[in-house]
Amino acid sequence: MNEFQLKYGCNPNQKPSRIFMENGSELPVEILNGRPGYINFLDAFNGYQLVKELKEATGLPAATSFKHVSPAGAAVGLPLTDVEKKIYWVDEEIGELSPLACAYSRARGADRMSSFGDFISLSDVCDVTTAKLIQHEVSDGIIAPGYTDEAFEILSKKKKGNYNIIKINPDYKPEPIERKQVYGVTFEQGRNEFEINKALLENVVTDNKEIPDTAKIDLIIALITLKYTQSNSVCYAKGGQAIGIGAGQQSRIHCTRLAGSKADNWYLRQNPKVLNLPFKENVGRADRDNAIDLYIGDEYEDLLRDGEWERVFTSKPEVFTKEEKRAWLDGNTEVALGSDAFFPFGDNIERAYKSGVKYIAQPGGSIRDDNVIETCNKRGIAMCFTGMRLFHH
Repeated sequence: MNEFQLKYGCNPNQKPSRIFMENGSELPVEILNGRPGYINFLDAFNGYQLVKELKEATGLPAATSFKHVSPAGAAVGLPLTDVEKKIYWVDEEIGELSPLACAYSRARGADRMSSFGDFISLSDVCDVTTAKLIQHEVSDGIIAPGYTDEAFEILSKKKKGNYNIIKINPDYKPEPIERKQVYGVTFEQGRNEFEINKALLENVVTDNKEIPDTAKIDLIIALITLKYTQSNSVCYAKGGQAIGIGAGQQSRIHCTRLAGSKADNWYLRQNPKVLNLPFKENVGRADRDNAIDLYIGDEYEDLLRDGEWERVFTSKPEVFTKEEKRAWLDGNTEVALGSDAFFPFGDNIERAYKSGVKYIAQPGGSIRDDNVIETCNKRGIAMCFTGMRLFHH
């Protein structure tokens, strides 16, 4: 198949629409189920590149959850703790999770609000435990190098049989030059084939030069995630997964704040007050996610006012006070942070420090690098300069 006709482009009025191979070769994908759309394919191709690179860099199965051409989460297949299983809504009846299933659970669970209705990318053949996790989530589709028979059977029943399932050729190699049109003008550039690995983290410019191997993996995850995130972008990572991604912001401090608030929410969800919220049995996952987001946020009164809490809880929860939240967040440490371009001011470091950041990788090259390094030194943060910008548009 050389081309695939789409229903429409980004919006229903944008017709005709298709994907095709300009050089006349075969498309590197097969549509096994459903009818993916324009944005679905953008998410699929960007997401698959991300997980393929994560697998190559770490040797671990990888997964990402994409929304609107940026990742909501990305992770590698490290085992889950009991607390992580609970905050990611892992059904105990599924049994022991495969490494790929752990990767997807982490990718989906990091920012469940943003992952609602996601497009999934997997680095490896989708197995049955991964499919069983996906089965219970609201998702638009999936791309992977293949599917076991049982996994395909499970996924093909989603969305009344219309779930988008794409198989990609893992050996496909795109042409070295890529092109796109904007306003009738063709843009051309070399593909970003820059390899992100541990060697990129050797130029540590701060007084603290200790970056353990676990943190290096997290920094690699953050940087590869940023390579496929709409710029400006910043990514917080911990324990083999992205825990907060700030995408598409015009100001870097706004990226750092946005991603930091998501990282904070990820950690706040692990507090016993949140884990033990008295949800009614009939409250679905999406409504639980929305309620938790309100409960740990500044607008908690909207959830806890009389006449509202009764809708989702069996009893009225206690307020999770600002002081309690700050005390809990102080326990989040050893967080890694990547930035797709240099930090122009030390305020980014101060904000990152509030979310437990101990390790940073960024390109460097600002006229205020000295100020940024000084701020890191004040906070005991180890920072390396990669020398490589990772803008993505």
